Amino acid sequence: MALARMKRTPGKLALLYLDLDNFKHINDAFGHTAGDNLLIEVAGRLASLLRPGDTMARLGGDEFLILLNEVEHIDDVGLVAVRLIDSLKKPFFCGEIEYFVTSSIGITVAPEDGRDAVSLVKYADNAMYRAISLGRNNYQFFTPELDIQAHQRISLEMKMRKGLERDEFELFYQPLVNITDGEIVGAEALVRWRHEGELISPDAFIPLAEDSGLILSLGEWIMRTAARQAKKWQEAGLDLGISVNISSRQFAGQDLVALLRKAMTAEGLEPGRLYFEITESMIMGDLTKAQRIMGALRREGVKFYLDDFGTGYSSLSYIKRLHIDGLKIDRSFVKDIVDDLDTRAIVSVIVSLARILNLSIVAEGVETDAQLHILSGMGDMLIQGYLISPPVPVQQFQTLLVERQGDRAHPE
Repeated sequence: MALARMKRTPGKLALLYLDLDNFKHINDAFGHTAGDNLLIEVAGRLASLLRPGDTMARLGGDEFLILLNEVEHIDDVGLVAVRLIDSLKKPFFCGEIEYFVTSSIGITVAPEDGRDAVSLVKYADNAMYRAISLGRNNYQFFTPELDIQAHQRISLEMKMRKGLERDEFELFYQPLVNITDGEIVGAEALVRWRHEGELISPDAFIPLAEDSGLILSLGEWIMRTAARQAKKWQEAGLDLGISVNISSRQFAGQDLVALLRKAMTAEGLEPGRLYFEITESMIMGDLTKAQRIMGALRREGVKFYLDDFGTGYSSLSYIKRLHIDGLKIDRSFVKDIVDDLDTRAIVSVIVSLARILNLSIVAEGVETDAQLHILSGMGDMLIQGYLISPPVPVQQFQTLLVERQGDRAHPE
């Protein structure tokens, strides 16, 4: 109806696709009733900023469409988007609980971007995902390049599905080294995709795998492959553990215990050889559920590293209640440890905390001798980073083993 009116009257039509950022965390943490009440309050705030002739609808979940009629200047649409985003920055209350939400908005304009409803909604959706990719809590206008990117994304997803069927993925291994004697004591398994002879960066396909749900199949393959390699090293007489990154989708939506048992049974791997790396964002929504999952996995012999420690809440209650086995100091701290005394002090506190709690400590992203020297002064820990080795294929990793450990290393 709005498009039909646009043909008879001057002006443009603008469509805003609004998504609430990280709304799922509120549902997970406080329940769907609280989430529903929040959506009602959000809708009220948004509607209060619109003109009588404009239209707003909730598509589902936490997504809203806003239709602005008779727009004279495109810049005015940007101002409306700013007001909508700013209106949600003020806290929401449900009883004594205080919520904070932000939003990401994609904008498309007719007739410039399109003249039919299906295209305009799709283009606004593309622009909204662009806003999310740029850090959320902002708005973006649709451009033809975004449509090209959307098609490329679909194409890449199809290639990933076929790549899983064709066994195009492989694991690279980055050594974990004892800072005291330089001995390799383990490895972090990192997935790589070799498609048509080209090695595709994880930055290009992991976010897509998360969004599309392919991370579940890919994660199962990673666990199985890591278990197979750990078994080979075990048979070669090497006491090496392998750490595997667990995605939030895997943690929330897969039976990790069943997958682990399946992988370990199929490969004949003894318990205690696999480490799971998790992040605080994965467990903060439902701590009771996280305790249950991790407890079951721990009974299967899995140990846990809390990854990117220092960048999130760094909650001591998580460490205590979830019985974390080790902390991984985020590479951003290691990067600044030489020139920033405050950063150095933070790292020192994390190391001291881990020692008091009898936790393993891993410093990620060690790239220079200066960083290594400062970390060495803080006592025993494990390190990983390009100073030792980047992630490498298994054969190169085994060469590193021989070079560093001589007669102690007998990989196949």
